[in-house]
Amino acid sequence: MNKLFFGTAGIPRSTLDRSTLNAIPHVKSLGLDSMELEFVHSVNISENLAAQVKQAKEKHGVELTAHAPYYINLNAQENEKVIASKQRIIKTAKISALCGAWSICFHPAYYLKQEKELVYQKVKRELKDIVSRLKDQSISIWVRPESTGKRTQFGDINEVIKLSQDVEQVLPCIDFAHLHARSNGKFNTSEEWTGVLDKIEQDLGRFALDNMHIHLSGINYSDKGELNHLNLLDSDLNFKELLRVWKDFKIKGIVVCESPNNEQDAILLKTFYNSQK
Repeated sequence: MNKLFFGTAGIPRSTLDRSTLNAIPHVKSLGLDSMELEFVHSVNISENLAAQVKQAKEKHGVELTAHAPYYINLNAQENEKVIASKQRIIKTAKISALCGAWSICFHPAYYLKQEKELVYQKVKRELKDIVSRLKDQSISIWVRPESTGKRTQFGDINEVIKLSQDVEQVLPCIDFAHLHARSNGKFNTSEEWTGVLDKIEQDLGRFALDNMHIHLSGINYSDKGELNHLNLLDSDLNFKELLRVWKDFKIKGIVVCESPNNEQDAILLKTFYNSQK
């Protein structure tokens, strides 16, 4: 990536005729740069429509990412659920690549009260198989386990970075709101965020900072972690200080705004980021 792009998680709320094809030019008209395809329940774009999405994306200069369905658990006890989870990730990658998307993300697993290292090894094994199958089909797209917001979920910052070290074609999706919620209010200072970006650079190299897939929103949480997303100004997340740290590190990539008012906060983020020297 040659800069930091800002966009919405899914179709902007102000899109009049709500469809992916209509949303892409609308994103551009809002002054934004990107949009995340939200496959919440299923991958609902056909191969034929994907070709049209790619044309629209290229015509309007809008970068695309995608979020795989939420029904994924690579540590499920039932083998059929693991198989289905892997199929959802593979289908997301295939259709997203046909759409011209740059990166996909997903929530990898739940601990299910098991030892973290055992869960890590299981997730790593399944993820390696996923990437192998994608390569067999010549599907080239970044596959990104997301840092998760609840302590019952696999995906703390160390786990998603280590997966990126251990598995090809994998980089982390860093959800800064999830880091804040999972830690019950930590990860809210320049020093803490600097530590995150320092660790990414140390463990994955400058390349990772130049190719970030980021989620951000306001967030509500308890001592167990994430409860729900909020608009930025309704949250205690010190997002302006976070953006200053991004500016200091000169990171590049795509920032996906997941606030309920998605395009308003995406515009807020882009405007404030560009105002920083």
